[in-house]
Amino acid sequence: MRRSNGAIAGIGELKPQRLTAGVTTLEMIAEVSRLAVLDAGLEPGEIDGLLVGPQVGETPQHVPATIAEYLGLMPTMANVVDLGGASGAGMVWRAAAAIQAGMCEAVLCVLANNREEVPPRSPNRNPIREFDVPFGASGANISYALLMQAHMARYGSKAEDFAAIAAAARANAQLNPDAIFHGKPAGVEAVLASPMIASPLHLLEIVMPVAGGEAVVVVSAERARSLPRSPVHLLGAGEKVTHRAVSQAPCLTSGPLKSAMARAFAQSGTTAGEMSLLSLYDCYTIMVATTIEDAGICAPGQFGSWLRDHDLSHQGDKPLNTHGGQLGFGQPDLAGGMTHVVEAVRQLRGEAGARQIENARLALVTGNGATMSEATALVLGAS
Repeated sequence: MRRSNGAIAGIGELKPQRLTAGVTTLEMIAEVSRLAVLDAGLEPGEIDGLLVGPQVGETPQHVPATIAEYLGLMPTMANVVDLGGASGAGMVWRAAAAIQAGMCEAVLCVLANNREEVPPRSPNRNPIREFDVPFGASGANISYALLMQAHMARYGSKAEDFAAIAAAARANAQLNPDAIFHGKPAGVEAVLASPMIASPLHLLEIVMPVAGGEAVVVVSAERARSLPRSPVHLLGAGEKVTHRAVSQAPCLTSGPLKSAMARAFAQSGTTAGEMSLLSLYDCYTIMVATTIEDAGICAPGQFGSWLRDHDLSHQGDKPLNTHGGQLGFGQPDLAGGMTHVVEAVRQLRGEAGARQIENARLALVTGNGATMSEATALVLGAS
């Protein structure tokens, strides 16, 4: 027998129907998933990987998180496969590759769609539209403000603690001529003086949407040796999805990055304290605060005092988002998260110019989706 790269352990199928009156796509996904997991002889809690199609009628964005939330799953690998009619087959090898990479052990690959004679005008029966939007939690600003309020209420963190994160990002952006806020520093006082957008979030604690693009090319370590640039190696990775709607979050003061970072450190055999660069996703200041605590860099609720004790510049003892982060560089939509990867590569190659960290060897890169819902962590290493 030839070497197996993976195995399909269970299948599920729904009988085709011309119309599915009163049934949502999410409900159909739930049923066919139940059948497949049952056929595999597994318990739902044993599913730690999730691959889905690009759109569900009830949610055009954050599809894996929405489906995971609906199914009660918290996968350590989740993704969208968008290959039209090839999506099903494409899911199979991606699932096997993810298992071989050590990201997960049992992957649910699911596709479904309902068909109504008169499609509803707006999405329905999606938890975020039932339990969040009607009560005012519409949009990222309100949801992240809720997380910030929760942190303040639980730990007594202060507005100036969060403002210090935005001020540090602006300071680092002054050494990046491509940053949208290059030439426009803003200290803690300026951050706190900026308009209140969603209490307790000030304007300068929120990323500025911009146009832009980022890209990386990934090859094998063997192939990299024949290429002209010094490669930067992926040493460890972790992923976790816990919810979509903030009302469904397991915790408001800690997020899925805690698990994702722990996995990335374990895979790479490193610790947070060994990182030359912290390249942390920073859509809002609360996101950075929580990530610092979840990484174990400081105790829960202590990020403010930790910030006061450390220098976050490229010359400091704890360089953080040396390109300015998204708070200083700007957020070119989904490419905003990739800016953290690109900066880490520059630093580990020794190509960061005026903001170069001396002898940069390891970098922690984090990514965040929805409202502290979808998390990915990478540990990158220099050659």
